[in-house]
Formats: sequence, structure tokens, C-alpha cells
Amino acid sequence: MRDVTGPLVLGIETSCDETGVGLVRAGTVVGQALASSVDEHARFGGVVPEVAARAHVEAMPGTVAAALAAAGASPADVDAVAVTAGPGLAGALLVGLAAAKAYALALDVPLFGVNHLAAHVAVDTLEHGPLPEQCVALLVSGGHTSLLRVDDLARGELARLGSTVDDAAGEAFDKVARVLGLPFPGGPPIDAAAVGGDPAYVHFPRGKGSDATFDFSFSGLKTAVARWVEARERAGEPVPVAHVAASFREAVADVLSAKAVVACQDAGVGTLVIGGGVAANARLRTLAEQRCERAGVTLRVPRPSLCTDNGVMVAALGAMQAAAGVTPSPLDLSADPGLPLGGRAA
Repeated sequence: MRDVTGPLVLGIETSCDETGVGLVRAGTVVGQALASSVDEHARFGGVVPEVAARAHVEAMPGTVAAALAAAGASPADVDAVAVTAGPGLAGALLVGLAAAKAYALALDVPLFGVNHLAAHVAVDTLEHGPLPEQCVALLVSGGHTSLLRVDDLARGELARLGSTVDDAAGEAFDKVARVLGLPFPGGPPIDAAAVGGDPAYVHFPRGKGSDATFDFSFSGLKTAVARWVEARERAGEPVPVAHVAASFREAVADVLSAKAVVACQDAGVGTLVIGGGVAANARLRTLAEQRCERAGVTLRVPRPSLCTDNGVMVAALGAMQAAAGVTPSPLDLSADPGLPLGGRAA
């Protein structure tokens, strides 16, 4: 029998290389499970779409079962299903959509196709409660770096303030990690290496993007690191990996946190939410906290385990949509690899 204290929402996330399944009830995580294919991609230095899609197919049944077991629930207890409809890798998205549609149809419950990036904002509510009436969100993941003004997340009312004009922050981490001989994905290894380094050892350029907007540009920074390392290697000198990692990380965190705080001030908004995989970066969290405190801006950042792709973030947004009376998605919902913020997949 379903718990009448609140609907139990099953969330399925398969936008890239992680199969995430989560269950949320009344703003609380009640169960989750995650299967990652990152090790299968590591030897290629990046995610291979076909490998990711096949891994999702293989992992889906067991991951759903594990999440339900963690919640102490059965499929019959599920009241709604939410799934990432985009943006993401087309083949990977299709696997998640097929599974979500099957569960929604078999259980006779509504289906909510959600935006992956908006879900990275929604997950913060599982830790810090409902969002304020208006906030600014900095989304920093492997393929996206965006600044948004969030008015009504459930209904997709978001205004894009800025985005990347070339490499996203996460892509820059991966490419710099490769230059330094560190594993893929690059974020955690660079963060770990930087602990023993001097962030002022090299002053790498701070990519500003367009001066007229809050856009970001990390291509020049990535190239500057590569050229600095190559120059040392040509001279037969050792590369101080810890110092380079710390200096690179400082440059990224400096740009992200500075622009985010200015965006809050420019929009007259008193709350900043940071989400996405790069939000787990230790230096970004520290620098953002310091700058927000000086500016009188409230900072909300989910714990690191909620920043990376997961199923509960999808369930959280699906639950918000259901509570707001958003019309469920049709069962012929399509994947949209380029799904824009504020848009719904058809």
C-alpha cells in the first residue's frame, strides 16, 4: 500500500556515463543507487557514447532494484516516475526513457520528463529545503557551465544569464588532467593533486568570455596550461604537477565564483545555488563561500555526492513538477540531446 504522507517519486538519470536511480518522498531521499561506466571510458580519455548506452542497458534493472531495496519499497509503492529527457547523449537518454516509460505504463503512474541541468538545481532542495522565490544558479558540469536566474524551477521559468562560449569548466579539467598525466575524469585527480600545490605558483589567464555578458571561456586557460607544461618538458625540466594543478584549479574557481557573485548583485538576488559535478571541487566551494559572505549573498551548495549525476536529482525535480500541477509527459516522449533550459521534450 502506498504511503499517504507524500508521493514516492522514482527518478532515472542516464544522460552520460552513470546510471542513477533515486527515490524521493516529501523532499527527502529515501533510497538511491548508482552504476558508473567511467572505468570503461578511461582508456579512451573521454566518454564513448555507444559504450555508455550499452552500459546503461546492462545496469538498469539491477540499479532500479537496488534503489528500491535501499528505500524498503516495491515497484507498487511508486506514485510517479521522472526521467532525464535531455540534454545529454542521445543513445544514453533513450535507454533511460525506455525504462521510465515501461515503469510508468506498468504501474499506471504519471511520467515526468525533466531537464538534466534544472535537476542539478532541484537536488539542492533535498539538503537545504525549498528554493527562495528567486535565486541565481551556477551550473558547472562536464559539458555545461551556465549562470541562470531561477524564478520557478518546477515550471521551467529560468533566464540564462551566461554560458560557455567554448570549453566548459569540466572539459577543461579533463583536458588539463590529460596534459598532467592524471586519470580521467580530471576533476577529482586535479583536486587531489592540488592539495599539496601552491595556487600562486603560475598565474594562468582568467578567461572572461564576452565582456558584455556573464559568459565563460576556458579554452585559453586550457591552452595556457598545455603550453606551460610543454615548455618545461622541452627544457628538460620536471613538471611540478601539484603546483600546476593548484594554479589551474585556482584560475577556474576564481572566474566561476567571481562571475556568480556579480551576477547575483546585478540581478538583485540574495541567494546563489551551485550545482553540477564541478560543484564538488573543494577550492570552488571555499572561494564561493568567502566571496558570498563578503557580498552578503546566501550560498547553497549540495554535498559532493549530490553534485555529480544521480537519480535523486531527477526525482526531486519530478516531485516539484507534480506538486506544482505540471502536466505529465506523454508516453511517446522523445529524447532531446540539446534540450534547452525552460523547454520540455516533445
